Amino acid sequence: MKGNFGKTLISGMALAVGIGLATVAMPVEAATLRMAWSQDATGLDPHKQTAFSSIRLLELIYEPLVRLDGNLQIVPGIADSWQFSADGKQLTFKLNAKAKFQNGAPVTSADVKASFQRVLDQATGAVARANFLSIASIDTPDAATVVFNLSQPDVPLLTAMTSLNAAIVPASEITAGTIGTKAIGSGPFKLDGWVPNSKEVLSANKDWAGGAVGVDGINISVLPDETAILASLRTGQIDFALLNDPLVATLVPKEPKLQLTRTPVLSYNVLQLNPSRKPMDQLAVRQAISCAIDRKDVMDTAALGEGKVTGPLTMPLYATDPSQLFCYTRDVAKAKKLMADAGLANGFSATVIAATGEPPTATAEAQVIQSQLAEIGIKLDIKVMELNVYVDTWLKGNFDMAVALNGGSADPYSMYNRYWTKTGNLQKVANYIDDTLDSLMQKGRAETDPAKRKAIFAEFEKHIAEVSPWIWLYTAYGYTAEQKNVEGFVPTPTGSLFGLAKVSIK
Repeated sequence: MKGNFGKTLISGMALAVGIGLATVAMPVEAATLRMAWSQDATGLDPHKQTAFSSIRLLELIYEPLVRLDGNLQIVPGIADSWQFSADGKQLTFKLNAKAKFQNGAPVTSADVKASFQRVLDQATGAVARANFLSIASIDTPDAATVVFNLSQPDVPLLTAMTSLNAAIVPASEITAGTIGTKAIGSGPFKLDGWVPNSKEVLSANKDWAGGAVGVDGINISVLPDETAILASLRTGQIDFALLNDPLVATLVPKEPKLQLTRTPVLSYNVLQLNPSRKPMDQLAVRQAISCAIDRKDVMDTAALGEGKVTGPLTMPLYATDPSQLFCYTRDVAKAKKLMADAGLANGFSATVIAATGEPPTATAEAQVIQSQLAEIGIKLDIKVMELNVYVDTWLKGNFDMAVALNGGSADPYSMYNRYWTKTGNLQKVANYIDDTLDSLMQKGRAETDPAKRKAIFAEFEKHIAEVSPWIWLYTAYGYTAEQKNVEGFVPTPTGSLFGLAKVSIK
């Protein structure tokens, strides 16, 4: 039986080391997809990656137990079926008997257990560790069966398991200490070569349990300038491209030989404040910043209006109308009064960090925010960093403010518990927690009634918008551009490129 308990709830609610062929050029063939993107991966360890560029690459190589489809429904990955026990405290998976790693070894329950033990080991530094803290023990009664014994009912656990950050890796590679230096998964493509910031060479995994892959391989070129990517598409040098910049993406429909796929995504653009630093440790200051920012103006200026103003919850089933949240209508007078109440009528100086290229709108967003906050006396210095430097700085929480693009999820708990619970492993990034946030997250985690869960997370959303540790801005679109002879790509709201497994070139 395929996940009745979990599925009902879900529907109701730069390392070249170890890549031996890194410098080998692959010949371009008719059945090889020539692809381009503007940001390269920052690492190969699926349990540690936060950069979208890394996740997009590794989702083609590694697989989780289950996936989300284009309708945010849970579907099989490595697991064929799953079932919660009646009390919700045991989750059993049956693995696909055909699943193999790209080294030829079968995927077994021992690999699943070792993978989750690695994620749960604090020393690993797994970014999604907080999602799995309800796992008390893991049983492997046979090679095809995995039983997760839980300390409490954990409704969002199944959704959390759809993430690349919960990918199943070979137990042998964990023992050898090679995770992150080699990429051996069970997904539709093998990584044959990686020249950081230049190219990746992927070949189809002929033994993929998901069926026949539509192309022989993918040659990915890293072209930091998306206008250069568009030029390559125009001249037929590239078949398929991932685009992040709406200024470029909106030009694609004007090209007769090209087609654009434009999909609303769950990821969100946000101004993260650091409430552990003065004066943002004061509620009035954070609220003043929230009131001073015109979110729609940020979106219209930086992203050509390509998006939707959002509150903290971006999934349709749970999202609150932003107009009902604190200060989503800009109020400069209120912002100035809040600053005066905090003893900062003359403002203060701070630095905001932004990454080059992820998103490509980051610098423009920072500039609009800089101008808006200047109206209430906040002097904002913009510091633009290379992506790998930004990610390292961000993970350490070493910033006053940060313009960020963060991933979404189909479930509020799996989306936010790592930031907004007392045990969250990215608390250093959030730098804020209170009893109300933690309590609401825990209630939402355990509640099995979809209507009650929705009410709990509506209260969570209202509270976090009011205490304003972050200023949520907007959700955007995921874009892919392709030649019209490229068929079969199915996008998802998570932004995954997993659909490339079924792409063909006609």
